[in-house]
Amino acid sequence: MVAMACGVSMAAAMPVLAQGTHAPADEVNPIIGSRHGGNTYPGAVVPFGMLQWSPENTRGKHDHTASPSGYLYDAPRIRGFSLTHLSGAGCRGASGDVPFMPITSAVTGSPSADLTDATYASDFSHDNEQAKAGAYRVKLANGVSVDLAATTRAGMGSFSFPAGKPANLLLRASDSEVGSSDANVSIDQVHHTITGSVTSGNFCGYLAKAGTRSYYTMYFVAQFDQPFAATGAWHDGDVQAGKTAAQGGTGYDAKGFPASGKGSGVWVGFDPAKGPVQVRVGISYVSLDNAKANLAAEIPAQATTAQVQAKARDAWNAALGKIDITGGSADQRTTFYTALYHSLLQPNVFSDVNGEYRGFDQKTHRVEGRQRAQYANFSGWDVYRSQVQLLTWLYPDVGSDIAQSLFNQANQNGGEWDRWSHNSGGTHVMSGDPAVPSIAAIDAFGGHEFDLRGAYDSLAKAATVPTAHDLSNEGCNVECVGQRPSLDQWLKLHYIATESNAWGGAAETLEDATADFALSQLAARVGDHEGERYFLTRAGYWRNLFNPKAAPEGGYIQNRNADGTWPAFKPDSDDGFVEGSAAVYLWMVPFDVRGLFDQLGGVAKATARLDRFFHDDKGQWALTEAGPLHAELNNEPSVGTPWLYAFVGQPSKTQEAVRIVVNILWKNTPEGIPGNDDLGEMSSWYVWSALGMYPAIPGRAELVLGSPLFTHAVVHRAQGNVVITAPAASPQTPFVQALSVDGKPHDSPWLPASFAEHGGQLDFTLGAKANTSWGSDIAKAPPSFSPPK
Repeated sequence: MVAMACGVSMAAAMPVLAQGTHAPADEVNPIIGSRHGGNTYPGAVVPFGMLQWSPENTRGKHDHTASPSGYLYDAPRIRGFSLTHLSGAGCRGASGDVPFMPITSAVTGSPSADLTDATYASDFSHDNEQAKAGAYRVKLANGVSVDLAATTRAGMGSFSFPAGKPANLLLRASDSEVGSSDANVSIDQVHHTITGSVTSGNFCGYLAKAGTRSYYTMYFVAQFDQPFAATGAWHDGDVQAGKTAAQGGTGYDAKGFPASGKGSGVWVGFDPAKGPVQVRVGISYVSLDNAKANLAAEIPAQATTAQVQAKARDAWNAALGKIDITGGSADQRTTFYTALYHSLLQPNVFSDVNGEYRGFDQKTHRVEGRQRAQYANFSGWDVYRSQVQLLTWLYPDVGSDIAQSLFNQANQNGGEWDRWSHNSGGTHVMSGDPAVPSIAAIDAFGGHEFDLRGAYDSLAKAATVPTAHDLSNEGCNVECVGQRPSLDQWLKLHYIATESNAWGGAAETLEDATADFALSQLAARVGDHEGERYFLTRAGYWRNLFNPKAAPEGGYIQNRNADGTWPAFKPDSDDGFVEGSAAVYLWMVPFDVRGLFDQLGGVAKATARLDRFFHDDKGQWALTEAGPLHAELNNEPSVGTPWLYAFVGQPSKTQEAVRIVVNILWKNTPEGIPGNDDLGEMSSWYVWSALGMYPAIPGRAELVLGSPLFTHAVVHRAQGNVVITAPAASPQTPFVQALSVDGKPHDSPWLPASFAEHGGQLDFTLGAKANTSWGSDIAKAPPSFSPPK
């Protein structure tokens, strides 16, 4: 079961449409999010696929990728089609390994020395580009048509060269998006294959430490259907026609960027009269033999690109068909299914068909026990908020495997859980301890097939026993090496101080409070009641940074010195915070909303401030880019804030604010994602919001209610379907007038965890005017968890 249970194989029959009769894959637009910082890619990939074959754009600077995903809608040229990508990541990105670039000219100079991508790249037009779920096609300005397809660990490409011109294909072995420390590539003319590997890492590039630039090696095999009419190779500036091998990475300059003019690769030539060149590619992070085995298992020799694309479409129809929607406009349905598509890309499968994978200790391991596959690429600070909940709710087996994968990584990493892991290495990017709420959320939403007790014990130890990394400021800011930076302060001061080994003492305090709350929930589930009380007490440490006299308008959570004094403070400052101001972070206590509102002077005063947070001085919505005193719903610290009204008897304001965001900030356009998609986190927020519910409490499965965007939706789950009806749903009717749950009237703006577990039916009556009485009884509000007395 290890080998094929988690893969899309040409040799095995694919599942039919999961539910319903429509084809949701056809309503996906992978171009959404490829402009305005969404950082998505449009290439060929299957759900949770290890291989993502997608274009690498260029803006004329060879050592700087156009986007962290490799693709920027506004970049006018393509310099290759790489085998791996991250979806929606920020910073400098990573991966983008082994670009294939078809050219219609002779290779007369080194492609690595083409510093402005003037020679070995091609213009293209979006009019000649087509991106679909599982397929990507483009006709380049040089006349070559490219057609790409993917399975889980393999891909297939077709390159159609124009007649009367040279037909050459470059394999830029060293040209990963953020460079490489080594690469090698060899041509086998007898068997029409090219094999090789690239060693890279360097997530965030210019921010990465020298020791994190080489934490994975990707092996590849490319099997062609035609003999090679010519061969050649290059290393740095040296070019040799007829050569069949090359070795050498780009290396890095003093700022962490790929060194200018460095790198290696090969090219092969074809006879264009023989028709399109077909190539099958397999990859592995373990060995070349495993790459070959992955290819053999997933794409047989007789396959065509069209067949592989058709199987990928079937896989996406099965995955997206987990949620059937009816109603809404065509653009809304496309936005929804594209958001669901982006939510199901990563973490991605990292183990091979034989179950082997490269661990954090750089040794080869094999999945065992109940685990079906090892997963990699975990954007913890982002995805703990709603993405792991969604994918686990739909795929409990995948969620379970992700939880076990994170635990495996920690065991291979001296017991430390990295907050942003990339392939077989940790990057330490961002803040907090997001593995804790992620593991708790996976368990809460039905992912139970992992070592819960072992994971809890490991996380609890990491939260109570400071390590050398916790006490070090190495990597700070952004990449602080400790799992719990300045844990000694947390244990002694009960907050993280202004001067600490964390990226922002106040932000770290809030993130650690959330992590401790999630630990209390895990403790309860494994029967550690003493630990439950202890960690719930620690979850209340955020109160130690609440200064009731911080500003004229009232209290704020702010930095605090180790001696207990308060430094100078401005609500619009990001001092002590991560990618947000004090005004943004004030509301980030999602597990104790009532406690926060009490600190702010009660419901009336707190909601008045929350109203001002969402509106400018003229009363207009201020949802993003309206200044640091207002919401930033294009980034994670604000995404839970619209749901807070439901905790204090004003759910109509949640309904209105969420609907405004859904209607205005999300679109079926290249700029249709408001900010970095962050490996599906922001897209998952949209999916939950469009369904009219949200997992607002970290590590728990209660669902806070908004209002559904579509007239009918069915979430198909083996544990029990969720049926949502809202006959009057429209962009103009966000307000809940009445609700029944399983046929019974329901006037509470949340659903218990049992609903997420077992399913049920929600029947909404919606209207254009707020019904302020529905859900207004605070006694029936979603639960808040204050420290035990």
